[in-house]
Amino acid sequence: MSAPATLLYLDGITVSFDGFRALNALSLIIEPGEMRAVIGPNGAGKTTMMDVITGRARPDFGRALFRDSHDLTRLDEPAIAALGIGRKFQKPTVFETHTVFDNLLLALAGDRRVRASLRGGASASERERLAAILDTVHLAEHRHRRAGALSHGQKQWLEIGMLLAQEPDLLLLDEPVAGMTDAETEETADLLRRINRDHSVLVVEHDIAFVRALGVKVTVLHEGAVLAEGSIDHVSADPRVVEVYLGR
Repeated sequence: MSAPATLLYLDGITVSFDGFRALNALSLIIEPGEMRAVIGPNGAGKTTMMDVITGRARPDFGRALFRDSHDLTRLDEPAIAALGIGRKFQKPTVFETHTVFDNLLLALAGDRRVRASLRGGASASERERLAAILDTVHLAEHRHRRAGALSHGQKQWLEIGMLLAQEPDLLLLDEPVAGMTDAETEETADLLRRINRDHSVLVVEHDIAFVRALGVKVTVLHEGAVLAEGSIDHVSADPRVVEVYLGR
């Protein structure tokens, strides 16, 4: 059923918790190089879907394949991350006492080399790569600031940069503009469009204006299943979507 070029393939994913069906035969396909936005009311299954993709939750039924051949339902979180799937949670988690640059260096180095990296610094090639990431996430001029001194939006960008340092093929972003100013939200839309040139991106978001600014295909979840898919204008005009989500 899945095409050879498919990056992420979810087929009939069902997850239940204590009798509550969080996902109900959910199916979703993400192609290489695609950016997809996922919206829906609270309890629609958005977080559980990302939990299944990253190995934090096991489905009762269904298939979850990465690059056609890797069965995500049989792998743990570190193994899935090593395959090239990176996840950013809603609340940014950075090393607040370290500089912006060192946060990126820690993400680049990996756990086994953390201490050595901070003692010895970065190699020339690593510095070049981290400089490119700093430019991408709009933090080049803040590279020597402590992460704890950044604004909320800047911390979100730093965490996205830390994901980029791990070179994932697919980035999962959970409400990346929650709590941001209008200016930061606009910059984040631009940031994700630039990231999407080299990475596939799956964005879970409630901010419809932000989703519209991304200009990508939208999947609407409701009661653990796909309710509608298409452009933001298409799904916004769907009476079912208006009833269960947009009309609230």
